[in-house]
Amino acid sequence: MDTVFISDLDIDTVIGIYDWEREIRQTVRLNIEINTDVRRAAATDRIEDALDYKAVAKRLIGFVENSEFGLVETLGERCAEIVLDEFPVQWLRLKLDKPGAVRGSRSVGIIIERGRKPE
Repeated sequence: MDTVFISDLDIDTVIGIYDWEREIRQTVRLNIEINTDVRRAAATDRIEDALDYKAVAKRLIGFVENSEFGLVETLGERCAEIVLDEFPVQWLRLKLDKPGAVRGSRSVGIIIERGRKPE
């Protein structure tokens, strides 16, 4: 199994359950590991034969910037659905951090895996 990853993708959005959180934009951080087979792309050296990680990142940035979810769980699930539904991906692991959400902690968040992980 090969993996394409996007690390530390910071995006500003409206996220949170408290009234004050609904009035500001906060940064969330995405880390995504995506199952793919890179052999064809490596053989042809053509982006058409690869998982276009820039397209994945741009799609997620646009979605997250315009979203207004209460829970990181909901935002993470929707991001995973987008990648699985719109790109040639069978499995992913997505980590969504909300830096500074808990005093004394650098970050809190979720890690989810979706799809069928190849053996």
